Amino acid sequence: MGDIDRAGVEKAYERWAPVYDLVFGRVFDEGRQSTIAEANRIGGRILDVGVGTGLSLSDYARTTKICGVDISEPMLRRAQQRVRELKLSNVEVLAVMDAKNLAFADNLFDAVVAQYVITAVPDPEATLDDFIRVLKPGGELILVNHIGAETGPRRIFELAFAPIARRLGWRPEFPWARLTNWAARHGGVALAERRPMPPLGHFSLIRYRKN
Repeated sequence: MGDIDRAGVEKAYERWAPVYDLVFGRVFDEGRQSTIAEANRIGGRILDVGVGTGLSLSDYARTTKICGVDISEPMLRRAQQRVRELKLSNVEVLAVMDAKNLAFADNLFDAVVAQYVITAVPDPEATLDDFIRVLKPGGELILVNHIGAETGPRRIFELAFAPIARRLGWRPEFPWARLTNWAARHGGVALAERRPMPPLGHFSLIRYRKN
């Protein structure tokens, strides 16, 4: 089974851009709101990776400084329009950027938010490494993401659906073990929370703190 690649993801989200808010807005709303609540708790300067059409931008506290990046230029154009229309003066940067190679200095952000991103990048572990690189010591990585089933009917479905999902821009069979193995190998992070998210707990809000 072939894995996803950057060109495929860019092409997929170029197709999604015009309808993304309509298709995914309500489905992913609770996960988005939960991650933003955690980011607002921390405050300071936040990096939102995979900011997409900017659905979450107006939910950040206006005292929080936001830098948003995404691999898809068509998605970012919609985010830029949203910033202009809503006069979101706390949004400092919106830029096309590869999540694995962030063009930011080390130890810059108080928190990194990545909503529904890790299963949609070609190299999740290297991407997570770069998220931690740009975090300040004591800062938090706040993820919300689908976590694949380890066994049972949902696992069978995810494996069967995987080839189609890859063409749509993500991998559905992403086990929790990939995150635990990454954190153990990295050695510089501690798991602060894993919280089930709807629908049916198939998604999780996950917080790592940089040591």
